[in-house]
Amino acid sequence: MPYIPHTEEDIQAMLAAIGANSVEDLFDEIPAALKAVGLELPAGLNEREISRLMEERAAQDGRWLNFIGAGAYEHHIPAAVWQIAGRGEYYTAYTPYQAEASQGTLQTLYEYQSMMASLTGMDVSNASLYDGASALAEAVLMAVRAHKSSRRVLVPASLNPVWQRVVKSIVGNQGIELVPLPYCTEGGHVMAESLASHGGQDCAALVVPQPNFFGVLEEADALTDWAHAHNMRVIAVVNPTSLGVLKAPGEWGTKGADITVGEGQPLGAPLSSGGPYFGFMACKQELVRQMPGRIVGRTVDLEGREGFTLTLQAREQHIRRSKATSNICTNQGLMVTAATIYMALLGPEGLAKVAATSHANTRRLVEKLTAIPGVERLFSEPFFHEAVITVEPPAGEVLRALEAQGILGGLDLSEWCPELGGHAILVCATETKTEGDLDRYAGHLERIVSKRSQGPACTKLKPTADSKW
Repeated sequence: MPYIPHTEEDIQAMLAAIGANSVEDLFDEIPAALKAVGLELPAGLNEREISRLMEERAAQDGRWLNFIGAGAYEHHIPAAVWQIAGRGEYYTAYTPYQAEASQGTLQTLYEYQSMMASLTGMDVSNASLYDGASALAEAVLMAVRAHKSSRRVLVPASLNPVWQRVVKSIVGNQGIELVPLPYCTEGGHVMAESLASHGGQDCAALVVPQPNFFGVLEEADALTDWAHAHNMRVIAVVNPTSLGVLKAPGEWGTKGADITVGEGQPLGAPLSSGGPYFGFMACKQELVRQMPGRIVGRTVDLEGREGFTLTLQAREQHIRRSKATSNICTNQGLMVTAATIYMALLGPEGLAKVAATSHANTRRLVEKLTAIPGVERLFSEPFFHEAVITVEPPAGEVLRALEAQGILGGLDLSEWCPELGGHAILVCATETKTEGDLDRYAGHLERIVSKRSQGPACTKLKPTADSKW
């Protein structure tokens, strides 16, 4: 059966009903220059040839020693995670609209929600969103709907710059103003002065990244209490792994954060050249009807047997169409299944060990790197498993030299945070790194910096408080 089981007669009848001559006419608003002409597919291959081709393509990725984080993290994933998630009943599961046919999927999502609510210290979790950045955009929309009078949200410049762009793209044309808060160039966290300047202004929410893009730990308790004292909701943006050792957002300050979002990739999803990932979202009970995405509930039938079903569905696009709470909400079911298995296998103690080991490895890495003349740590505040270092040669030059040695040495911040100058590198180490890995990085970096310092002198720019949105 074709994927779209329409006969040619069916197609012609539908085209006639809408007044179109051909299927191509339905896309006439797309300029011809943008349309692909022919796919230019290679000749067909048999199974053996396909296997050989895939092996060759996979080998092109190489086996890099990776110290890049910046929102996508290399963690050990127990083999059982994808052995189970890859089973047919999970791998090809359909959206669980029909509860009577989807009890296994629904129970998995319910278990996931329970774990995420516990991990974040919040009352309710949904069954996921597309990714962390779009989850934050949805949280901003939630906060504005709940506030009713203000359409302004405070967003620290220490938030991941990619997320900043995504949020601006989604909410910027909906009459919502995103007010940037500069970060302290000494500590890397939100500047107290910038908060004070907005104290008397009406805002719906304050976004608090913990840890922030630079790996620095923000003063979450103080920020939460400040926001609540000024009638603002608090949107926590967290790394789920860090919650193995850090205070849950629901416990921040006196009342806790109101909404918690983040990227779920560290919970069992491989890097996979950029995806797919999933966004998580949890909130207080009072905001549950503003929450987008699916929520699975547990109930009993007339005979007292336990069952699971989607609840609060009236907010969804498949029912309310244009009046839905969100029209981009989804659940990334397969990724969430892997995350559920990952968290169940590790448990609270296992997740805490992953977090603690990642922090310890990054601390040792920073100590080794900053012992090299010409390498310094940029920010002085406590960090989780990422930190910013500065090097005497331009960051791009250093990273290219490291790459030639099979080392992905970190993220060059010159594109994302030009106010830091061209010498800042964001480095990350997770529990996957050994002492030998750290020594290998430090040894090559010392050689590169030493060699470069013997050449023409370079000027290192100092960071400024003028952060770019």
